[in-house]
Amino acid sequence: MTDVLHVELREQIGTAATRRLRKAGKVPGVLYGHGEQNLHFSATSSEVAALVRHHGKTVQLSGAANEHALVNEMQWDPLGIDVLHLDLIRVNLKEMVEVTVPVRLHGEPQGVREGGILLENLHEVDVRCSAGAIPEDLGLAVGGLKLGESLTAAELELPEGVELVTDPETVIAHIEAPRAAREEGAAEGGEPEVIGRSEEEQE
Repeated sequence: MTDVLHVELREQIGTAATRRLRKAGKVPGVLYGHGEQNLHFSATSSEVAALVRHHGKTVQLSGAANEHALVNEMQWDPLGIDVLHLDLIRVNLKEMVEVTVPVRLHGEPQGVREGGILLENLHEVDVRCSAGAIPEDLGLAVGGLKLGESLTAAELELPEGVELVTDPETVIAHIEAPRAAREEGAAEGGEPEVIGRSEEEQE
């Protein structure tokens, strides 16, 4: 899905002007690329928030600019709540681009029903596709995953025309035995298999 951003031209740039925009419920941004002049614009916070919710990668601009653009970067406040600035790149929907797309796990793993814990090692991957066919996410079926097993990026559900850039051998998710079971195995003198812990468990 392509979100629409209604943009207004920013005639003043700088810290003071930016603060006034944010107080007025707007997000400053810049549009560049394709050898054209940079365009400094502002968009409403509500439309930018919708773009974030939809994990939008491409946007249709209207108002001060009427063209498609690719979201290159979002600058966030220190708490990671509000977008402070948008960087957009002009794009033709037919041209090939490399983008980062979130991974969506689906299904109830067999290993979880056996008492294991599903750990997601990677939450997003890089893909290459046309700018007009960027998927919102990539699915990964985990229903058949058993204790001690893992799934790699090669097993992601790629739509037609979408090519995986991330190393296909990268582990996306795995099932780990409960901590009590691992400790019991260690106490009995066995050497439990070492499995990479997720970022969430390390924190």
